Amino acid sequence: MKRSNPGFSRRGLALGGLAAPLLAGRASAQALPVPPAMLEQGAPVEAAPYGKPAPTEAGVVRRSRLGAENQPILGTAGSTLTPHGDLDGIITPNGLHFLRHHAGTPSIAPEQHRLLVHGLVERPLVFTMDQLRRFPTVSRLHFLECSGNTPFFQQARIRPDWTVQDTHGLLSCAEWTGVRLADVLAEAGVKPGAAWMLAEGADAAGLTRSIPVAKALDDAMLCWAQNGEALRPEQGYPLRLFLPGYEGNTSVKWLRRLKLDTQPFMTREETSKYTSLMPDGSAKQFNFTMAVKSVITRPSGGQTMGAPGFREISGIAWSGRGTVRRVEVSTDGGATWQDAQLQAPVLDKCLTRFRLPWQWQGGPALLASRATDSTGEVQPTRAALLAETGPFHVYHYNGIQLWQVQADGNVRNAY
Repeated sequence: MKRSNPGFSRRGLALGGLAAPLLAGRASAQALPVPPAMLEQGAPVEAAPYGKPAPTEAGVVRRSRLGAENQPILGTAGSTLTPHGDLDGIITPNGLHFLRHHAGTPSIAPEQHRLLVHGLVERPLVFTMDQLRRFPTVSRLHFLECSGNTPFFQQARIRPDWTVQDTHGLLSCAEWTGVRLADVLAEAGVKPGAAWMLAEGADAAGLTRSIPVAKALDDAMLCWAQNGEALRPEQGYPLRLFLPGYEGNTSVKWLRRLKLDTQPFMTREETSKYTSLMPDGSAKQFNFTMAVKSVITRPSGGQTMGAPGFREISGIAWSGRGTVRRVEVSTDGGATWQDAQLQAPVLDKCLTRFRLPWQWQGGPALLASRATDSTGEVQPTRAALLAETGPFHVYHYNGIQLWQVQADGNVRNAY
């Protein structure tokens, strides 16, 4: 059942919500605190080589899922999470983009880096970075999500004190700049029968993935820049593959080799890892596309509501299959739903910000969002997803997230 947002209007908000303390203060102007004058000399402009956030934003950091403190990664394999509850808009700053490493971060000199293209091609080629930059440059905004984001299949792993950074932090969105992979493959000449492509990174793990050639010729990119600056080493400097809408590990970092063939290469990352165990004991391979998904980022786990009154429910939605067409929000655990406003721009395979005004009465509430994409796919409930996949599934969880607003205003993970 869908319901409208009763009693809300922008005029009502201005006169009955946020402006109420000001109107009440007209009877006694002295009742309102006078803001301090800001006429004193400001701090000297620091000629820093790289800008920094305000000191009060020092807590907005990446961290692991294990606890509230910013924890260093032990060894060379691990991940850190994007703090979505502290961010606005859809772009993730480079310093807050999530990380997932299998064998640490290699140090690669761009002038020495090479990309080999071989296999079922007319002309095996080796490209330098300078040669790749001679192709026409493209820039696109896309999300990147680890297939292990939101580890909610196994109840025993879930904690009620998880924040949205814990539940959805292996997700980020950026402007990616580079060259269309199709243009590079055209230079080499794809032979008939080439259906799969091996992408190999230069890290110590030798991470390799089999990619459909159809995807390579569609919207795949070879990227050297992110959000206007050169890729950081942790993001694949000097060159990474980027596959919009596909699970994150297929966008191979530190890319050094592409080999075309007729069959998938059955590498470690698509046999012993990144497969999905089904209820009948079989394992699904090549689960590339990230399904439609959304999450409320404010209010969300670990946050406090404060005094009753107007709040804006805000969050992000995305789909690896296309654009977000609709996001519905519920404040009663899914009993009723309201359409949220989608904030422009709404782009293909990109995060979309949604917003909904809400008058919180001060009591318990159960917040949820449900996204629908351009293919008509609707985000499922956790129960429906578990019924389909079973409890031993690990990757590609896209179930509806529930946040429990308690009577004291504290917000917790409802699962």
